[in-house]
Amino acid sequence: MPDKIILVDRIGDVTFRKNKRSKNVSITIRPLKGVIVNLPQYVSYGFAKNIVEKKRDWILKHLPKIEKIENKLTVFTPSTDFFTKYRQLIIIPEKTDHVKTLITPEKILIKYPEHIHVKDHRIQEIIRNTITKTLRTEAKSYLPQRTEVLAQQLNFKFNKVFIKNTKTLWGSCSAQNNINLNLHLMRLPDHLIDYVIIHELCHTIEKNHGRQFWELMDSVLGNAKSLSKELQKHSIQIY
Repeated sequence: MPDKIILVDRIGDVTFRKNKRSKNVSITIRPLKGVIVNLPQYVSYGFAKNIVEKKRDWILKHLPKIEKIENKLTVFTPSTDFFTKYRQLIIIPEKTDHVKTLITPEKILIKYPEHIHVKDHRIQEIIRNTITKTLRTEAKSYLPQRTEVLAQQLNFKFNKVFIKNTKTLWGSCSAQNNINLNLHLMRLPDHLIDYVIIHELCHTIEKNHGRQFWELMDSVLGNAKSLSKELQKHSIQIY
């Protein structure tokens, strides 16, 4: 069943979504998507709207927080310069009723209906999902191989490499010496990708961030904390 958009006083457009798995009416607020109400199929839209109105103060309290996040997000347009490690994002409006996506060896090509504004949250979501798909493909191809090369060069041993899409960590190392690397590393320059990989390789020996860990990092990289500060200038999810 398609979503239903209902205008709610002081809140604006609210998306009501009937879901077979929903047992109760639930309200979420998401960046670029706004207020979303999930409701069981047997619940009427009018009943769900009344619940939203009763929760109006709670929603109005949280909307500014979501808007603050939205203001930090990149809004992708035809003039946006965006690159992954191997590809350039190309966005083109054309006479079509559907968004078309194509990932080539050199490009992430997005064609969207010219009668819909490119800043529409539906267009932006498709663009972000396509970028994420591209980053995952590149990460799986590059990061395990690069980790193996650096481990051999620097005499580290690890178990396996896993590619993740986490919101807070560029990488991590488990107690079993499995290395987790964020697919968003593919947006960083090569020396910072190597820094994160080496950081996690060092954790196969030193499991915390104590003095011995940074001494090990410095023995491999020189002034490791300067690279750490450079990495902090980059954001994982907000791009």
